[in-house]
Amino acid sequence: MDEIELLQRKLDRERRARKEAESLLEQKSRELFQSNEQQSLLADCLFEQAERIQSILDTAPEAILTLGRDGTIASVNPAAERIFGRPIAALVGSKVSDLIPELQAPDETQRLQAFVAKNHLDARESRARHADGTEFPIELIASELADDYGYTWMLRDVSRRRALEAQLAHALKMESVGALAAGIAHEINTPIQYVGDNTRFLDDAFGDLDALFEAIGKLLEESSGGRVSDDTLAAVRSAADAADLDYLRDEVPQAIRQSLEGTERVAKIVRAMKEFSHPGVEEKTAIDLNRAIESTVTVSRNEWKYVAEVATDLDPDLPLVRCLPGDLNQAVLNLVVNAAHAIEKRREVERNVDQLGHIAVSTRRVGDQVELRVADDGTGIPADVLPRIFDPFFTTKPVGKGTGQGLAITYSVVVEKHGGTIDVETESGRGTTFILRLPL
Repeated sequence: MDEIELLQRKLDRERRARKEAESLLEQKSRELFQSNEQQSLLADCLFEQAERIQSILDTAPEAILTLGRDGTIASVNPAAERIFGRPIAALVGSKVSDLIPELQAPDETQRLQAFVAKNHLDARESRARHADGTEFPIELIASELADDYGYTWMLRDVSRRRALEAQLAHALKMESVGALAAGIAHEINTPIQYVGDNTRFLDDAFGDLDALFEAIGKLLEESSGGRVSDDTLAAVRSAADAADLDYLRDEVPQAIRQSLEGTERVAKIVRAMKEFSHPGVEEKTAIDLNRAIESTVTVSRNEWKYVAEVATDLDPDLPLVRCLPGDLNQAVLNLVVNAAHAIEKRREVERNVDQLGHIAVSTRRVGDQVELRVADDGTGIPADVLPRIFDPFFTTKPVGKGTGQGLAITYSVVVEKHGGTIDVETESGRGTTFILRLPL
């Protein structure tokens, strides 16, 4: 093979290699163009998504905060500025404990970690501090960011909702008082009636005694002169016989005692009404739970006295309980009235209206909680109804007998407002026991 042929073959190989290289370059160029186009589209999508997320953050009514592990605020949205009354520049870089007083502690980082762990993805109520120093109720959800970056908080100001709930609760309480008014009037009227009867008796008795006092006065006047006439002595005896002193000696003390009991009964009812219907306070306060229960049982007496006997077993060593007194009174009233209605229904079903049912109200301390039980021997709660008893406006009572709000309010008061629990033990045809537990 001559030299020219070798050169020709070498040239052909180079041409083929060049063609393959050009083809590969063209393919890579197309792939690079497609990749650049995809990256451009992805960048546009990411930009649009970022704008959308930023728009959501900017328009969200809830405050959204990101925090570092040490509780330093990294970012906030405009709602946080409005809710806390502080500019964004002042919020970013500050400590979250400046906004949430309950997080203030010597070791804030550890306190914050425990707080987030306890409230992870679960709405919780707390209190926040405004720029002017006032505190207001909030509801917040805390979650942990990936890669150990920190935390995200979402919170809302529930001041208006709490105010409306308080107004609604007071309105419902007044509705309860209105429903009980006729019974309370009857409860007051009975002791007032025998106080009036006894007072009239004492007035008549004094009229009889007045004649005797006049005769005795004349007797004393004559005796001072050293001589008492037979007519005067006869007049005294006659007045004493007319007054029937033995009878008055037996009846007057009894009339006075009954009158005092009557006035005390009226005073007790008035005190109970005052304690029950008072608007109460927005902050929890320590109260004597036993006394509150006694007042509520007294107020509701006309609801149960014709269908049941109420027995109380209240622990005398029970410590004071921090609660919202008015709300708790309403919750207990709802349970007592429901118990009376259940017993009344059972009596109607069994056509045994002569036998009274039984309602038992008891308190005791269980560890770091106080337990309150309201038990009845009424109809019990059917199994298919039990899951819905705490739903608002759900009722099995006839029209005009119930609104379906009683147990819903009781659940809200015990569980949502006090962090307590409600358990129900029931047996159809045998009765129901509601078990309330409140933290001390």
